[in-house]
Amino acid sequence: MSGRRPRVLAIANQKGGVGKTTTAINLSTALVAVGERVLVIDLDSQGNASTGLGIEPASRGLTSYDVMAGKARMIDCKLGTAVPGLDLVPASANLVGLEAEMANKASRPFQLRDAVGDFVEHCSGMPDDEAYSYILIDCPPSVNILTLNAMTASDAVLVPVQCEFFALEGIAQFKETIEQIQATLNPVLEIQGVVLTMHDARTSLSREVAENVREFFGPKVYNTVIPRNTRVAEAPSHGKPLLLYDYDCAGSQAYIRLATEIIEREQQYKAA
Repeated sequence: MSGRRPRVLAIANQKGGVGKTTTAINLSTALVAVGERVLVIDLDSQGNASTGLGIEPASRGLTSYDVMAGKARMIDCKLGTAVPGLDLVPASANLVGLEAEMANKASRPFQLRDAVGDFVEHCSGMPDDEAYSYILIDCPPSVNILTLNAMTASDAVLVPVQCEFFALEGIAQFKETIEQIQATLNPVLEIQGVVLTMHDARTSLSREVAENVREFFGPKVYNTVIPRNTRVAEAPSHGKPLLLYDYDCAGSQAYIRLATEIIEREQQYKAA
């Protein structure tokens, strides 16, 4: 039986269009490709991570909304995907109204934390080869009750940053938000790492942004950068993770390297 507790990582940035969902889809697939077992929780009302992993709205049944509203346990909401070893708690548009529904609940910042705890306890009796090693939470592009819940439930935050002009705008503020959650709701929360996305090595702007982000976050920035790549953009429209759509493309190989780097960082964390 497995005594291993999965590491819970929120993939978050208050800015939209930075490659957050793309990272959730392809990092989870890459982690599975290097031998991990992963659960993705889609916490964005747009449900793009669910669609990108091949789960259409009509197939979703119970969703993360039901978990957050206290109507279902997470174990009853998870679905298998086309990737063996990668499961999903899908999202629904009902998440849009959740903040108003939870307004008077004293436990509202802890709803997901408690649901994840229940899920982890339920899975603790699994054999080692079936146990989850990572739970990745795809957050909405804002700091709302859903993102707050995700970071309260997580061990660490992975922050995608797009290599474009306004990349650093709001990043300092988001870092402060993480520190506030650490101080008030989740003392173990840390930044697992910062991943540079949509990087175009041909442009001076991408290089300059990468340098600025590395100056701001220091060693928290992963060595791996995710290139701007048409195959990355095409894959979700086919309902497939990039590694299934085109394993050999530059984007797929970058996510494999990122997964390896994250696992190495996790091993260093456990050894510390």
